[in-house]
Amino acid sequence: MADRRLIESWLTDMDGVLIHEGVPIPGADAFLKKLRESGRPFLVLTNNSIYTPRDLHARLGRMGLDVPVDNIWTSALATAKFLDDQRPGGSAYVIGEAGLTTALHDVGYILTDQEPDYVVLGETRTYSFEAMTRAVRLILDGARFICTNPDETGPSTEGPLPATGAVAALITKATGRKPYFAGKPNPLMMRTGLNAIGAHSETSAMIGDRMDTDVLAGIEAGMQTFLVLTGLTRPEQVEDYPYRPSTVVARTTFWLTS
Repeated sequence: MADRRLIESWLTDMDGVLIHEGVPIPGADAFLKKLRESGRPFLVLTNNSIYTPRDLHARLGRMGLDVPVDNIWTSALATAKFLDDQRPGGSAYVIGEAGLTTALHDVGYILTDQEPDYVVLGETRTYSFEAMTRAVRLILDGARFICTNPDETGPSTEGPLPATGAVAALITKATGRKPYFAGKPNPLMMRTGLNAIGAHSETSAMIGDRMDTDVLAGIEAGMQTFLVLTGLTRPEQVEDYPYRPSTVVARTTFWLTS
């Protein structure tokens, strides 16, 4: 393996790395403290598009985890950045929550159900048949289909919930149109996040708990990758994949490369 460069910036997933079902993972607070004190650029990433960075800052703060608003990057922000680059000042019919609608408003998008440029599907706890029907008809009429992330299920205290990827599959079945997913494992989310903090992939690392999203996205973005075993991926599952993380660690009792 080629010599690895000094890590100058860090990207870390949130669920499964820093928190699990609303509870901080041991060592997460110490790791975040070291990141803040190091002065190195860092981002906490999430594929969940429900919340704005300000919302997540407050939610994490109530758990005892201090993450500044500017150090949070969501699939909603990545989606908005992508659409702003593709079609500045465009329009979209949105199924989602404040995290997504706010991100699109902030880049100057008009939210409408009348001849939109895009149908944008994000996460919500209240997917409605009426909204999905409207999305299907708009896509059949020519709107482009965009999704914040491909996750098929999401966590809750009661068990798994249908998520964006599952609803996207329903709309695809009804329209024959596959969406473009902006979130992980699309390296677009990593690259837009790195650009937001002025970092470079060659000297950055991605920390995650999932081989199929976090590690894959990090590899495809040209970053070093750290798999932590506090989330979904189990040690014996690592060999099932045709790619490997740079490093596997037990939990987020992290050191920082000097």
